[in-house]
Amino acid sequence: MIRLKDVELVYENGTKAIQGITLTIEDGEFVFLVGPSGSGKSTIVKLLTGEILPTFGRVMINGFSIMNIKDRQIPLMRRTLGVVYQDFRLIEKKTVYDNLSFVMRAVGASPREIKERIPRVLHLLDLDDKAQCRPPELSGGEQQRAAIARALVNNPSTVIADEPTGNLDPDRSVELMRLLVKINQMGTTVVVVTHARELVNRFGKRVVTLDEGLVTHDAVGRYVGGRRYG
Repeated sequence: MIRLKDVELVYENGTKAIQGITLTIEDGEFVFLVGPSGSGKSTIVKLLTGEILPTFGRVMINGFSIMNIKDRQIPLMRRTLGVVYQDFRLIEKKTVYDNLSFVMRAVGASPREIKERIPRVLHLLDLDDKAQCRPPELSGGEQQRAAIARALVNNPSTVIADEPTGNLDPDRSVELMRLLVKINQMGTTVVVVTHARELVNRFGKRVVTLDEGLVTHDAVGRYVGGRRYG
Protein backbone atom coordinates (compact mmCIF):
# COMPACT_ATOMS: atom_id res chain seq x y z
CA MET A 1 0.00 0.00 0.00
CA ILE A 2 1.06 3.56 -0.75
CA ARG A 3 -0.17 6.26 1.59
CA LEU A 4 0.54 9.98 1.60
CA LYS A 5 -0.91 11.91 4.54
CA ASP A 6 -0.97 15.73 4.53
CA VAL A 7 2.24 15.76 2.48
CA GLU A 8 3.88 19.07 1.66
CA LEU A 9 7.18 19.71 -0.05
CA VAL A 10 8.88 23.08 -0.32
CA TYR A 11 12.17 23.32 -2.19
CA GLU A 12 15.04 25.44 -0.89
CA ASN A 13 14.19 28.22 -3.36
CA GLY A 14 10.74 28.49 -1.78
CA THR A 15 8.81 26.66 -4.53
CA LYS A 16 5.87 24.72 -3.11
CA ALA A 17 5.91 21.56 -5.20
CA ILE A 18 3.34 19.67 -3.10
CA GLN A 19 0.70 21.49 -1.06
CA GLY A 20 -0.90 19.11 1.41
CA ILE A 21 -1.72 15.92 -0.49
CA THR A 22 -3.48 12.97 1.11
CA LEU A 23 -3.65 9.93 -1.15
CA THR A 24 -3.97 6.16 -0.73
CA ILE A 25 -3.23 3.51 -3.36
CA GLU A 26 -4.31 0.06 -2.27
CA ASP A 27 -2.39 -3.14 -2.97
CA GLY A 28 -3.16 -4.43 -6.45
CA GLU A 29 -4.47 -1.15 -7.87
CA PHE A 30 -3.57 0.31 -11.25
CA VAL A 31 -3.39 4.11 -11.05
CA PHE A 32 -2.54 6.79 -13.59
CA LEU A 33 -0.97 9.90 -12.04
CA VAL A 34 -1.51 12.76 -14.47
CA GLY A 35 -1.27 16.52 -14.78
CA PRO A 36 0.47 19.32 -16.66
CA SER A 37 4.19 20.06 -16.44
CA GLY A 38 5.03 21.45 -13.02
CA SER A 39 1.98 19.90 -11.38
CA GLY A 40 4.02 17.79 -8.94
CA LYS A 41 4.09 14.40 -10.69
CA SER A 42 7.89 14.05 -10.70
CA THR A 43 8.06 15.20 -7.10
CA ILE A 44 5.61 12.46 -6.10
CA VAL A 45 7.82 9.85 -7.78
CA LYS A 46 10.86 11.13 -5.87
CA LEU A 47 8.90 10.95 -2.62
CA LEU A 48 7.70 7.42 -3.32
CA THR A 49 11.20 6.17 -4.11
CA GLY A 50 12.76 7.89 -1.09
CA GLU A 51 14.92 10.15 -3.24
CA ILE A 52 13.63 13.17 -1.31
CA LEU A 53 11.80 13.62 2.00
CA PRO A 54 8.64 15.66 2.54
CA THR A 55 8.82 18.99 4.32
CA PHE A 56 5.71 17.97 6.24
CA GLY A 57 3.45 14.92 6.44
CA ARG A 58 3.90 11.16 6.13
CA VAL A 59 4.83 8.92 3.21
CA MET A 60 4.29 5.17 3.69
CA ILE A 61 5.46 2.66 1.09
CA ASN A 62 4.54 -1.00 1.53
CA GLY A 63 4.76 -0.79 5.31
CA PHE A 64 7.86 1.43 5.46
CA SER A 65 7.80 5.04 6.65
CA ILE A 66 10.07 7.12 4.42
CA MET A 67 10.63 9.62 7.25
CA ASN A 68 11.65 7.03 9.85
CA ILE A 69 13.22 4.24 7.85
CA LYS A 70 16.40 2.75 9.30
CA ASP A 71 19.48 2.23 7.14
CA ARG A 72 19.20 -1.55 7.39
CA GLN A 73 15.60 -1.36 6.15
CA ILE A 74 16.36 0.61 2.98
CA PRO A 75 17.34 -2.46 0.87
CA LEU A 76 14.14 -4.20 2.04
CA MET A 77 12.02 -1.19 1.08
CA ARG A 78 13.70 -0.86 -2.32
CA ARG A 79 13.10 -4.53 -2.98
CA THR A 80 9.35 -3.87 -2.81
CA LEU A 81 9.62 -1.23 -5.56
CA GLY A 82 10.39 -1.46 -9.25
CA VAL A 83 10.87 1.83 -11.10
CA VAL A 84 10.67 2.35 -14.87
CA TYR A 85 11.98 5.61 -16.34
CA GLN A 86 11.35 7.36 -19.65
CA ASP A 87 15.06 7.32 -20.53
CA PHE A 88 15.42 3.58 -19.67
CA ARG A 89 18.58 4.10 -17.53
CA LEU A 90 20.08 0.82 -18.66
CA ILE A 91 23.85 0.39 -18.38
CA GLU A 92 24.91 0.46 -22.02
CA LYS A 93 28.11 -1.55 -21.60
CA LYS A 94 26.31 -4.42 -19.87
CA THR A 95 24.12 -7.05 -21.51
CA VAL A 96 20.42 -7.19 -20.70
CA TYR A 97 21.11 -10.20 -18.46
CA ASP A 98 23.88 -8.34 -16.64
CA ASN A 99 21.69 -5.25 -16.18
CA LEU A 100 19.15 -7.43 -14.39
CA SER A 101 21.81 -9.30 -12.43
CA PHE A 102 23.28 -6.00 -11.25
CA VAL A 103 20.06 -4.81 -9.60
CA MET A 104 19.47 -8.22 -8.02
CA ARG A 105 22.93 -8.25 -6.47
CA ALA A 106 22.35 -4.70 -5.20
CA VAL A 107 19.58 -5.97 -2.90
CA GLY A 108 21.49 -9.05 -1.78
CA ALA A 109 20.07 -11.74 -4.08
CA SER A 110 22.00 -15.00 -4.16
CA PRO A 111 23.58 -16.41 -7.35
CA ARG A 112 20.92 -19.13 -7.33
CA GLU A 113 18.10 -16.57 -7.12
CA ILE A 114 19.65 -14.61 -9.99
CA LYS A 115 20.03 -17.71 -12.17
CA GLU A 116 16.42 -18.79 -11.57
CA ARG A 117 14.65 -15.43 -11.66
CA ILE A 118 16.16 -13.64 -14.69
CA PRO A 119 15.13 -16.19 -17.37
CA ARG A 120 11.52 -16.15 -16.06
CA VAL A 121 11.32 -12.36 -16.22
CA LEU A 122 12.91 -12.20 -19.68
CA HIS A 123 10.37 -14.74 -20.90
CA LEU A 124 7.49 -12.68 -19.47
CA LEU A 125 8.73 -9.65 -21.40
CA ASP A 126 9.38 -11.66 -24.59
CA LEU A 127 13.11 -10.95 -24.37
CA ASP A 128 14.41 -14.52 -24.21
CA ASP A 129 16.61 -14.02 -27.27
CA LYS A 130 17.92 -10.61 -26.12
CA ALA A 131 19.61 -11.67 -22.88
CA GLN A 132 23.13 -11.26 -24.28
CA CYS A 133 22.41 -8.07 -26.23
CA ARG A 134 23.56 -4.67 -25.02
CA PRO A 135 21.04 -1.79 -24.92
CA PRO A 136 22.40 -0.01 -28.06
CA GLU A 137 21.66 -3.20 -30.01
CA LEU A 138 17.95 -3.06 -29.08
CA SER A 139 15.06 -1.06 -30.50
CA GLY A 140 13.42 1.60 -28.35
CA GLY A 141 10.54 -0.73 -27.50
CA GLU A 142 12.94 -3.54 -26.59
CA GLN A 143 14.95 -1.19 -24.38
CA GLN A 144 11.79 -0.16 -22.56
CA ARG A 145 10.80 -3.80 -22.06
CA ALA A 146 14.30 -4.47 -20.74
CA ALA A 147 13.80 -1.56 -18.32
CA ILE A 148 10.52 -3.11 -17.18
CA ALA A 149 12.27 -6.47 -16.78
CA ARG A 150 14.84 -4.76 -14.56
CA ALA A 151 12.01 -3.25 -12.50
CA LEU A 152 10.35 -6.66 -12.09
CA VAL A 153 13.38 -8.84 -11.47
CA ASN A 154 13.36 -8.40 -7.68
CA ASN A 155 9.67 -9.41 -7.63
CA PRO A 156 8.43 -6.06 -6.27
CA SER A 157 4.92 -5.59 -4.94
CA THR A 158 4.77 -2.16 -6.61
CA VAL A 159 5.93 -0.85 -9.99
CA ILE A 160 6.21 2.89 -10.60
CA ALA A 161 6.51 3.88 -14.27
CA ASP A 162 7.60 7.50 -14.79
CA GLU A 163 6.55 8.63 -18.30
CA PRO A 164 7.33 5.15 -19.66
CA THR A 165 5.98 5.88 -23.16
CA GLY A 166 7.74 9.21 -23.65
CA ASN A 167 10.26 7.80 -26.13
CA LEU A 168 7.89 5.41 -27.93
CA ASP A 169 5.60 5.80 -30.93
CA PRO A 170 1.81 5.45 -30.40
CA ASP A 171 1.62 1.75 -31.30
CA ARG A 172 4.50 0.81 -29.01
CA SER A 173 2.98 2.99 -26.28
CA VAL A 174 -0.28 1.03 -26.35
CA GLU A 175 1.65 -2.25 -26.42
CA LEU A 176 3.67 -1.18 -23.38
CA MET A 177 0.59 -0.10 -21.46
CA ARG A 178 -1.09 -3.44 -22.15
CA LEU A 179 2.00 -5.11 -20.73
CA LEU A 180 1.73 -3.02 -17.55
CA VAL A 181 -1.95 -3.97 -17.28
CA LYS A 182 -0.94 -7.64 -17.59
CA ILE A 183 1.62 -7.19 -14.81
CA ASN A 184 -1.06 -5.56 -12.66
CA GLN A 185 -3.44 -8.47 -13.31
CA MET A 186 -0.76 -10.77 -11.89
CA GLY A 187 -1.11 -8.94 -8.56
CA THR A 188 1.44 -6.13 -8.76
CA THR A 189 0.42 -2.59 -7.84
CA VAL A 190 1.15 -0.30 -10.81
CA VAL A 191 1.44 3.49 -10.76
CA VAL A 192 1.96 5.15 -14.16
CA VAL A 193 2.98 8.80 -14.29
CA THR A 194 2.10 10.29 -17.66
CA HIS A 195 0.76 13.28 -19.56
CA ALA A 196 -0.57 11.13 -22.44
CA ARG A 197 -4.29 11.93 -22.19
CA GLU A 198 -5.45 9.66 -25.06
CA LEU A 199 -3.52 6.71 -23.66
CA VAL A 200 -5.00 7.19 -20.19
CA ASN A 201 -8.54 7.47 -21.54
CA ARG A 202 -8.13 4.25 -23.52
CA PHE A 203 -7.65 2.04 -20.47
CA GLY A 204 -10.37 3.13 -18.03
CA LYS A 205 -8.29 2.86 -14.85
CA ARG A 206 -8.22 5.07 -11.75
CA VAL A 207 -6.90 8.52 -12.65
CA VAL A 208 -5.41 10.91 -10.07
CA THR A 209 -4.96 14.40 -11.50
CA LEU A 210 -2.47 16.87 -10.03
CA ASP A 211 -2.27 20.61 -10.62
CA GLU A 212 -0.01 23.07 -8.80
CA GLY A 213 0.84 20.49 -6.16
CA LEU A 214 -2.78 19.60 -5.36
CA VAL A 215 -4.98 16.62 -6.20
CA THR A 216 -7.74 18.13 -8.34
CA HIS A 217 -9.51 14.95 -9.43
CA ASP A 218 -9.49 11.29 -8.37
CA ALA A 219 -11.82 8.84 -10.07
CA VAL A 220 -11.97 5.79 -12.31
CA GLY A 221 -12.33 6.69 -15.95
CA ARG A 222 -10.89 9.58 -17.88
CA TYR A 223 -8.15 12.20 -17.68
CA VAL A 224 -10.09 15.33 -16.81
CA GLY A 225 -9.49 18.58 -14.99
CA GLY A 226 -11.59 19.75 -12.09
CA ARG A 227 -11.71 21.43 -8.76
CA ARG A 228 -9.58 20.28 -5.88
CA TYR A 229 -10.55 16.77 -4.84
CA GLY A 230 -11.39 16.16 -1.15
